[in-house]
Amino acid sequence: MSANLKILFALTLVHFTGDFYSSFINPLFPIFVDKLDLSLTQVGIIAGVIRMMAFIIQPSVGYLADRYPTRIFIFTGLSLAVIFIPLSGLAPNFWVLLFCVTVGSIGSAMFHPSVTGMIPLYAGRHAGFSMSIFNTGGTLAFGLGPLFITWVVATFGLSAMPATMIIGLLVIGYLLVVIPQPQSEGLKDFGFLGAIKQSLGDAWKPVSLIWLVMFLRAVVGQSFLTFMPVLFVQQGFSVVAAGGIYAVFLLAGTVSGLLSGHISDRIGFKPVLLFVFLLMPPALWLLLGVGGAWVYLGAVVAGGFVLAPLPLGVTMAQTLAPRGRSMVASLMMGFAYGLGGLTTPLIGKLADIYTIKPVLTAMAAIPLLAVAVITLLPRTKANG
Repeated sequence: MSANLKILFALTLVHFTGDFYSSFINPLFPIFVDKLDLSLTQVGIIAGVIRMMAFIIQPSVGYLADRYPTRIFIFTGLSLAVIFIPLSGLAPNFWVLLFCVTVGSIGSAMFHPSVTGMIPLYAGRHAGFSMSIFNTGGTLAFGLGPLFITWVVATFGLSAMPATMIIGLLVIGYLLVVIPQPQSEGLKDFGFLGAIKQSLGDAWKPVSLIWLVMFLRAVVGQSFLTFMPVLFVQQGFSVVAAGGIYAVFLLAGTVSGLLSGHISDRIGFKPVLLFVFLLMPPALWLLLGVGGAWVYLGAVVAGGFVLAPLPLGVTMAQTLAPRGRSMVASLMMGFAYGLGGLTTPLIGKLADIYTIKPVLTAMAAIPLLAVAVITLLPRTKANG
């Protein structure tokens, strides 16, 4: 069966648009710190709540999306992200900022499970590569979004952020015409825990191991993405330059994600995961150790390794447990990513005590723990 490129493009555009707006907050942390006098602990709290709202609730939304296969979850969620994230530019204090990003992040949680679960339906024989393209939509958004929003804020100020929602609303108008109705996966007769059990079936053990690998990756990735902009501003880079480093980190992941998905279709998931997680720590230490213009090269290398596993975890879990595509995707992209992000308040507190760089240096060793878990995974490919 051939892939439906029109639908795959539209689903990827949903991912890109929602994540484009969700990417606005992290690179602006240095400005919010200065304007609202935030501590690094408060920065960690905002980042942790963003992850919790955007990702931990995804399994619940994935269950509801299967029970009620409707486009409402997609378009309500996308609209909340497009509207409330830009409104954060008007926040007069920590609590209003937290409210805006929380509502926007809830919106992000609402559309992710449905659109991710729809990818295998239109991917044909290229499930791994199609999921990589879909993931690239989000990664590319998180790369371009910081460049865009730091330029807007540096040129026009935080108060100009609400004007950016016009772009997203126009995109939503197009997507309303193109996106089809989601399909139920036959789990609506089960309760929430029953749906998870039916989704995973006999594959629950390897899927649990994949989840643990994705969780450990998320702890490291979210720590760097949250505090990297603040660190580089402290080291003398401008906010725009720090946003550029952040963007390069993420854009490198768009290439590595596509490459890892393509290679995994050929040789399987396990060897690619082992290679990536073994080299992730030295890549992150390189980023922290270089200075000047070399930081951009360090960001390319580090971002490439940190983000390469994202599509692999989702596609491998969906391959092992194909009955619950949305539920499994929400567990891999949502619960693992969100729970990993919830560690950011603790990382922020440690950074307040010990400063950012030594804390991130220690965090960079965590992927080595994941290597031991990966060795226990079965050898499998998306196409059998």
